[in-house]
Amino acid sequence: MQNEIVKYLSKYIAISENLKKIITESSLVKVYKKRTVLLKQGAYANESYLVLKGCIRCYYLIDGVEKTTAFYTEECVLTPTSYGKNILSEYYLECTEDTVAAVGNAITEGDMFGKYPELESVCRVLSEVFLAKNQESFNSYIISSFEERYLKLLNDRPDLLQRVPQYQIASYLGVTPESLSRLRKRLMNKEKQMSA
Repeated sequence: MQNEIVKYLSKYIAISENLKKIITESSLVKVYKKRTVLLKQGAYANESYLVLKGCIRCYYLIDGVEKTTAFYTEECVLTPTSYGKNILSEYYLECTEDTVAAVGNAITEGDMFGKYPELESVCRVLSEVFLAKNQESFNSYIISSFEERYLKLLNDRPDLLQRVPQYQIASYLGVTPESLSRLRKRLMNKEKQMSA
């Protein structure tokens, strides 16, 4: 799996042979079982993740109701907002599937950046890429209707609809499972009418 990290990082920046060797020899990769809670609300975030395989869900617990805000799947970087800060997390991170991830923490990252400055450059580039993607995703979500959000999800991440329970998808889209079910039924009927 360390080779997967190299392949992923190489999409964004040239990786030297020395850095490839360091990454492939490191023990950054961890395996988590489905339903493993990686971070709890009210806990300190001590780790960041690069998902190599599987899915991690971010959700808030508000008045006993889970409000899903994100799904992190293959090649997604997940750095909790409270990571490396002395503040408590406001949300949960949970594996919705068996998950394999490269895991970092402030101490190992500091050591690695000190020894290998090019790794810090790679991480800075990745941070900029993901910040831009997250901002674009947030903007799109805010200005879209529920149906537009669903169609975008269907177009951009169709696999997620097979991998995640419908009630979590509904929560992510900001509606009830019943509303999602009605929309799906309506879109299927519309599709049938168009093909008839």
